Amino acid sequence: MRISEIKERKIIHRPTLSFNEYGKRIYHSYEYYLPYNPGFKGNETQRLFAKWIDIALFAVIFYYVFNIQILAGILLSIICVIISGAMSEFYFGTTLGKKIFRLKVIDDEGNNPELRTSFKRNILCLANLYPTFSEVTSKSIAMGRRTTVQMHFSMHLNNTMCTTYIIKESKMEEIRTLLEDNRSANHNQRIGSN
Repeated sequence: MRISEIKERKIIHRPTLSFNEYGKRIYHSYEYYLPYNPGFKGNETQRLFAKWIDIALFAVIFYYVFNIQILAGILLSIICVIISGAMSEFYFGTTLGKKIFRLKVIDDEGNNPELRTSFKRNILCLANLYPTFSEVTSKSIAMGRRTTVQMHFSMHLNNTMCTTYIIKESKMEEIRTLLEDNRSANHNQRIGSN
């Protein structure tokens, strides 16, 4: 069983135009099975700061230990973060920056990613740092209607291409339980059909 195969049961209550005898609105219930999302909302900012922490650590080492100019140290630290990030994600499932934010990288089966996959996703993280801009219109009584430009970092390309997930460490037990429950349900279903 893979994380991408897990379905979550969701029940949505939609209001109708009818009311019951007590004057309360009648709702229809709709049941859906949606793909399970192990991630969490707003993880892009934490992932970006985690990457900056990893880069800053190497940049400080290059600057103070090896006396390399700061700009050259930053460029070298990006290369070191890609290599060390791939190794630490393979062995530990996290990097120093991700550990500070209690983030973990897992593959589609709930394990640490393979070294090749981790190396690929760390190279692809360079494309993730490309910002996207969007216009946001807000309206308030004091300021009236205002249109501003917001900058976002899309941090999902590497996970999408490598079928990996960034999760909170505390969610790991829930994911293992879901994987085990779905494995046993599929096993029982195969036995029942034979």
